[in-house]
Amino acid sequence: MTQDATLKPARTFLLFFAVLFLCGGVAAQTGSSSQKPAPPADSSSALPQDRHDGLTVSAKPYTNPELAKEKFGKANPIGVGILPVEVFLHNETLEALRVDVSTIQLSVTFPNGKHQDLDWLSAKEVASTVAHPNGPPAPQSRRFPVGIGSISDKKTDKMLETIGPLALDADVVPPTATIHGFLFFDLGGKFTLADDASLYVPDVTSVASKKPLMFFEVPLSKSGNGRKADNSDE
Repeated sequence: MTQDATLKPARTFLLFFAVLFLCGGVAAQTGSSSQKPAPPADSSSALPQDRHDGLTVSAKPYTNPELAKEKFGKANPIGVGILPVEVFLHNETLEALRVDVSTIQLSVTFPNGKHQDLDWLSAKEVASTVAHPNGPPAPQSRRFPVGIGSISDKKTDKMLETIGPLALDADVVPPTATIHGFLFFDLGGKFTLADDASLYVPDVTSVASKKPLMFFEVPLSKSGNGRKADNSDE
């Protein structure tokens, strides 16, 4: 018997175990890769909220200058005394709900006990204030007859490119869905007022039945966004 004939059974034996080893490794990798990490929890669930009738309204005030700068960049409204509040609307029902965003207000209580309900500013108003913190530029004379073309404010338009897409601009929350966006309130730089403020959402109705829901009121003081910017003279 030749030496090659003697080694063939041994080679076959080793090859068999090598295949088993590789197959076992592949199976282990496949098993581990199929165990995907759990999706992150909804960040809005940890925010102050008001929940009833299948709708949850949550609010996150951006009183921290660093967080606001990270979100808005050069279009940061904090620097001009405007508070951005991110609003989350989560519909748990099987029918669409309409939220009249135009009537949402920020209820503020001042240290002297005075109470005031603030309307929110449009994205364009915020963009203009950020672009021109010292007031709008002086009007320029037209080079064309009235009715031909328009004067463009490039600085405001540039800020609006950032602020506009982040603003809350939808009023219908689809079934089992969440919409969110920012509303902006002029606090004149007194951001500590957010500690005793509440977001008031008075007008919510069912799209199908037109049935109104009870109002929602979300306190902002539970958000804990760290150090606050305050331009007030104290």
